[in-house]
Amino acid sequence: MKLKNVLIVVKDMEASRQFYHDLFGLDMVLDNDGNMILTEGLVLQDEKIWKKFLGRDIIPENHSCELYFEERDIEGFIAKLEKLYPSIQYVTGLMTHGWGQKVIRFYDLDGNLIEVGTPM
Repeated sequence: MKLKNVLIVVKDMEASRQFYHDLFGLDMVLDNDGNMILTEGLVLQDEKIWKKFLGRDIIPENHSCELYFEERDIEGFIAKLEKLYPSIQYVTGLMTHGWGQKVIRFYDLDGNLIEVGTPM
């Protein structure tokens, strides 16, 4: 068995596709009418479709999982993030763990938690 994708729920597919392209260089592989696969295996699912499947409300900023990315130039990444998305909501500012790794955490446009850290 093999993990194929990670799916996150989004309200605006195009805005989310642009966000993940702008910040992480992810490109669309397949647009399947409310279910968009991006490179690296990230899937964007339209919130309306997801609500219909589950029959439950979506809970943004629930802190139950995060998307993790690595970036050598984390200060440059933060500058790009603040330039392109100045109203982004941070969870933690830039910090350095005891083992030396620098990380930052913030929410995407839909309240999905993202961590960007320097390579270990």
